Amino acid sequence: MPAQESPPTSLAERAYGAIQDKLIMLEIPPMAPVDELALVEALEVGRTPVREALKRLEVDRLVVSYPRRGTFATAVDITDLAYVSEIRVALEPLAARRAAEGAGGASLREGLAELAEATAGLDVAALSRDELMRWDMRVHRSIYRAAGNPHLEDTLVRYDNLATRIFCLFLDRMPGFDRHVGEHVGLLRAIADGDGELAATLAHEHVVGFEKAIRAVT
Repeated sequence: MPAQESPPTSLAERAYGAIQDKLIMLEIPPMAPVDELALVEALEVGRTPVREALKRLEVDRLVVSYPRRGTFATAVDITDLAYVSEIRVALEPLAARRAAEGAGGASLREGLAELAEATAGLDVAALSRDELMRWDMRVHRSIYRAAGNPHLEDTLVRYDNLATRIFCLFLDRMPGFDRHVGEHVGLLRAIADGDGELAATLAHEHVVGFEKAIRAVT
C-alpha cells in the first residue's frame, strides 16, 4: 500500500515518491545525509530527476540543503508536533466534513465504507511498523481525496507526512495502537454515513489524541 496512490507520471515524480517514502518511513533517518549517487543507483534514474525530487522535498520540509555540505533529512523535533497539530486540528475536521457531504463524489465516499470494514478486520498485532504506517497513511489520504478539494488535499498530505515521521519515531514506545486504528473505523463510517458533524468531531479528537499520545512517551 504505497503512500502515494496516484501513478507516477515522470522519472522525477517517481524519484520524488520513492525518496519521500524513505524519509517518511525513516529509512533515511532524521538528520542523516542524503546520498544522491546511492539514490540514483537504487532508483535507476538519472541525477537530474533525483535533484528535482530533492528540491520538492525541501519545500515539503523533509530535507534541508546546505551549501558545500550537501542535503540532509530534516530533524524530527517534538517542537514541530505542536506546529503540525495546530494545522491538522483545523484542517482534518474540514476534510472529514466535506468528505461526508460527498464533496469528492459518491464513489469515493463508498470507497471509504469499504476501507472502514477492511480496517475493522485488521490484525494489528500481526502487522509490521511499516505496514501499520502505510495503512494509516492510506486512510488519511483516502479521506483527503474524498474531500474534493485538491489544495486542501495537498496541504494535508504534506502535514500528515510530517506527523507520520514523528509517529514512526515513537511508535515502539506507544501503547494502545489498536485504539488508534479503531478510531479510523469510526471516522470512516461516519463519513460513509454522510454524518458531517460526527466526522468532523471524530477527526478533531483523532488529531488531539495523537498529539497527547506522542507527548506521553517523550
